Amino acid sequence: MMRAAAAIVSTAVSMALVLVTSACDQGDSQSSDAKYGDCPVSGTYGEFHLSPETPGTLTVRTTLPAPGWWNGDTPDSVRSGYEYCMAANIAYRSGLDRVTVKNAPFPDVVSGRTDDFDLALAQITITPERKKVADFSPPYLSSTLGLLIRDGEDIDENNIRGARIGVAEGTTGEEFVENRIRPLRPVTAFANDPDMVEALEEGRIDAVIHDTTILLAYPQKMEDKVRLVGQYRTGQSYGALYPKGSAEREELDRVIRQLIDDGTLTKLSAVYLGAAFGQDPVKIPYLEIDDGS
Repeated sequence: MMRAAAAIVSTAVSMALVLVTSACDQGDSQSSDAKYGDCPVSGTYGEFHLSPETPGTLTVRTTLPAPGWWNGDTPDSVRSGYEYCMAANIAYRSGLDRVTVKNAPFPDVVSGRTDDFDLALAQITITPERKKVADFSPPYLSSTLGLLIRDGEDIDENNIRGARIGVAEGTTGEEFVENRIRPLRPVTAFANDPDMVEALEEGRIDAVIHDTTILLAYPQKMEDKVRLVGQYRTGQSYGALYPKGSAEREELDRVIRQLIDDGTLTKLSAVYLGAAFGQDPVKIPYLEIDDGS
């Protein structure tokens, strides 16, 4: 899933952005007056052909705030981030000069009850249940679940079942905790990430289990008041969500596959996730599940 306060843009990110912009502007990029916040765009303008929900713009649903993914607290203030710049590159290669951002609670984004958008990018894990009400793109990023605790506390894979755990409402993390961790104490579901991490900081819960790539932001942002203990393997991935039966699915899939194959998404990850959060997700220790036996 995914979602946290204002943009996290460090000096390292700014330097990396310059390098990525230069790299992305080489090769087959064509001249265009289209601007998408601070995002670097690449590829051939208008190579793909979409019939978007609103002519001339790519309409994307997400859940804000989501630093690193969508840098800005409101739709109008977002100017960068991994998924926003992913959307910008989709728009550019489809000959669309704007990205329109629609903010909604995460359960609403994945509900399948609306179709007034072209795609949703909100750190959405692809699951069989969600496929019943929506369609998905090819996977674009592996998904694991991180364990976040207060600095100084001693909670790990061995005693997590006895902790008061917070999760994000309507996410695969919530299902994972209930079905795999099987905690001994009631789980608290939060509508947004900032409230959940605030509850952890204030001692109302003992731990948070949520997407690793989202929790990475907090130890740096909160000056080491919290720490990421490790991550659980889920075998799942993030995908772009489309309205069920979308006529644009095939063409959007083609654009996203190109962004994966030509390394664009890898570059965006280095700038907005790795550099911004100060940690490489693959180096975070993996946790085992204590079945209590």
